[in-house]
Amino acid sequence: MVKYNAEYGREDYCGTLREKDIGRHVAVCGWVSRMRDLGSLIFIDLRDREGIVQCVFDESCGKEIFDLAFSARSEYVLKITGTVRERASKNPKLPTGNIEILSDGIRIFSKSETPPFEISDGIDVNDQLRLKYRYLDLRRASLQESIRLRHRITQIARNYFDGEGFLEIETPILTKSTPEGARDYLVPSRVHPGRFYALPQSPQQYKQILMIAGFDRYIQIARCFRDEDLRADRQPEFTQIDLEMSFVGVDDVIAVNEGFLKQIFKEILSIDVELPLPRITWREAMDRFGSDKPDLRFGMEIKDISSVAENCGFKVFSDAVKAGGTVRLITVPGGASKFTRKEIDSLSEYVKTYRAKGLAWYRMAEETTSSFAKFLTPSETEEILGVAQAKQGDLVLIIADGDELTALTALGSLRCEVAKRLGLMEPGDYKLLWVTEFPLLEYSEEEKRYVAIHHPFTAPMDEDIDMLKTDPGRVRSKAYDIVLNGTELGGGSIRIHDTDLQTTIFEALGFTKEEAKERFGHLLEAFRYGAPPHGGLAYGLDRLCMLLSGRDSIRDVIAFPKVQNASEPMTSCPSEVEGKQLRELSIGITAENNK
Repeated sequence: MVKYNAEYGREDYCGTLREKDIGRHVAVCGWVSRMRDLGSLIFIDLRDREGIVQCVFDESCGKEIFDLAFSARSEYVLKITGTVRERASKNPKLPTGNIEILSDGIRIFSKSETPPFEISDGIDVNDQLRLKYRYLDLRRASLQESIRLRHRITQIARNYFDGEGFLEIETPILTKSTPEGARDYLVPSRVHPGRFYALPQSPQQYKQILMIAGFDRYIQIARCFRDEDLRADRQPEFTQIDLEMSFVGVDDVIAVNEGFLKQIFKEILSIDVELPLPRITWREAMDRFGSDKPDLRFGMEIKDISSVAENCGFKVFSDAVKAGGTVRLITVPGGASKFTRKEIDSLSEYVKTYRAKGLAWYRMAEETTSSFAKFLTPSETEEILGVAQAKQGDLVLIIADGDELTALTALGSLRCEVAKRLGLMEPGDYKLLWVTEFPLLEYSEEEKRYVAIHHPFTAPMDEDIDMLKTDPGRVRSKAYDIVLNGTELGGGSIRIHDTDLQTTIFEALGFTKEEAKERFGHLLEAFRYGAPPHGGLAYGLDRLCMLLSGRDSIRDVIAFPKVQNASEPMTSCPSEVEGKQLRELSIGITAENNK
């Protein structure tokens, strides 16, 4: 590493000094974590990005230096010189706890006001305050480690894909608005009054055009923007590890990405991922787990009892099946003793948030109780418990609904909620899998037409192409998601490279030729000049970092995140701008009357 200017710079990072450095004269720079005055001795814990080291000042350093050390306060920025020695009272909690610096020099670069909160991990501070003073929050060791881990993952990605022949190519940030999916962030053009750029939701169309341009293998650490509601794992601006490949099928894209995941887990977590990773279709994922991003860290797979329920005496069950729906269950091993009646009622309220009408249950405790058994014959009850593979001490939870997807989704969410309450989601347990063959289209009641589940460039399964005009909702796609512990890490697909097929997809989506040309004419034009078979994938870098660092929110792995309403407390953006700026952009603001 290049040495810094002797006047201002360090010779070592605070947190890197060890017993091997005893006897060395060093220079360290950082922030005062803590200062302790013992009269004839002053101790300063100095912090930098690598950690903390204890610096000791005694009368041997001279009065001027001793007085400077005495004046230091929390978060002052200092340079301290001295000799590393063995520490008398060792601190096993610190990596530097066996040594200290007997200081012979100090320089105060800048002073600090008293921070609005303590700069240490484990503090109980309001999130809004932490984000307002994000530069202070980022000094904490745990957040610094998260940002360092993000850097490492990015570097591993660049190195791995470079080794696989990928070229890193930047695509534009100011792009054309093609509203199909999430809302675009729009940017007005000053030189083209009344016209707007859009910030990219992904580099999707550009990377496909790069394949047509012959670049074969592309990668980009891409900034993306979506104007949508925030959740714990979403931000209005986020980062993707984005890639595309030519002359490939599904297996080829999956193979190169499995190699990447294996390397990430080995280098970051020292975990050897066994390849190939398991794959299941979307249909199987929904039937077994009630989710297209299933968590495999625990069992409680969904079972179908519709055939038993169809003609039973419990109308809630039978009516659901007759309406074209389904009756499904999960079995909670040992759940009879772990869930009281009150807790079961709370689970019933929980599933209602997923549009389920309620929850039926069978509790096999010392005294068996049930919300539905009295309506069934003993043989019907026995058959249901047989499908459930339930035994004494178990709890069976059942959802019936006239809409199959509603029942599956509610039960899948319930499965995860039960596992969370029982502590079955071990944080150090990592289960990866691929989910494939997603539906290509879904019908939007709001728009009264079919919309693309992924994007309109995803290729359908070859054997399903004929159904595009007869039964679009049943068409499967050549799409795939990589899932980790119930969270989608990334997703992609094989793309359409045939102009006629792309036109057919646009027709299925309800676009006229004029609308398709207006939105995607540049891509259709490019297809006319020879498009190779191609496909790709994009990882959510923020989510990947969040999961590998054991965090609950992507805000903890982003240096300057937004909050729930897409604002940033530190800079108070978004903010008003001067009228002159608006006039230059030919923009007028109409104040709405909020009634």
